[in-house]
Amino acid sequence: MPTLTGLPTLWDAAKLLDPDGTSANVAEVLDQDNEMLWDCPFYEGNLPTGTRITTRTGLPAVYWRKLNKGIPESKATTAQVDETTGLLEARSQVDVRVAALNGNTAGFRFNQSKPFMEAMNQKAQFQMLNGTLVGQPEAFLGIAPRFSDLSAPNADNIIDAGGTGANLTSIYLIGWAPDKVYGIFPKGSKAGLTHRDLGEGDAFDDDGNRFRALMDLYTWDLGIALHDWRYVVRIANIDVTALRTNANAGANLIKLMAIAEERIQSLVGVSPAYYMNRTLRAMLRLQLVDAVKNSTLTMEMAGGRRVMFFGEVPVRRVDQLKIGEAQVVAS
Repeated sequence: MPTLTGLPTLWDAAKLLDPDGTSANVAEVLDQDNEMLWDCPFYEGNLPTGTRITTRTGLPAVYWRKLNKGIPESKATTAQVDETTGLLEARSQVDVRVAALNGNTAGFRFNQSKPFMEAMNQKAQFQMLNGTLVGQPEAFLGIAPRFSDLSAPNADNIIDAGGTGANLTSIYLIGWAPDKVYGIFPKGSKAGLTHRDLGEGDAFDDDGNRFRALMDLYTWDLGIALHDWRYVVRIANIDVTALRTNANAGANLIKLMAIAEERIQSLVGVSPAYYMNRTLRAMLRLQLVDAVKNSTLTMEMAGGRRVMFFGEVPVRRVDQLKIGEAQVVAS
């Protein structure tokens, strides 16, 4: 059975933070709706605003030496990049009398907070994959904008599925590892969504009148560090309206994913996974059933969960990979 590497995910990090288990409970709620959290390791950055990474940009020159002759000195070149994090925050409040009606104030407050946590989950997931800094410099840069130009230096890791129009989407193959691609949180802060019980205080209605309420604050510091772009492959320009189960028309997802596994630098030493929306994952299953008698798509138990695998790589569902992406072209 395929195994997943033991990198610290958000759930792993959160469950170690607070002895009372509060953070672990919050992280598990997110984990149920955001399959990327199964794979993405989170590490503390080396800056209060994120982390500074050093990337190799050039190898040293090497020479064939003649006897009794020397060779020039050479050196490798590097560049430093600051990856920033964003602070996601939400507040909830409930009238103290409403919270006390069912006799379980704590349970009621938790249930009332679930929509806030789900909204933060969706916002964070969208930013991790698709987020830009345009109009929101306080956020962080996601993965898609870094793989959005077919003439860029990393264009070999962008596979053009050939689609055009208004119904495009993408598949990502990511190899998570601490020196490749990983999640970050600021130096001195906590991993994952943290909850702060603000207790009882004065709230205000629409008319400015006071009432007593129980208040909660949720915060999440996070970002993405792309240490080595060779460990991300984007299959872009997939027209979902042209997909067919026999793959004779539209995008052949099986072939595109096979190409992606050859484009990624390596599947060894990383925790790899595919990410796609539910429309593409359903079509992938249908194309595989139609194409081969013994499908390379399997459902197996990994980490206590039933997981879909394409070969040895898990296939995750991410609903924040929307249909309606801009076409990826050469600049």
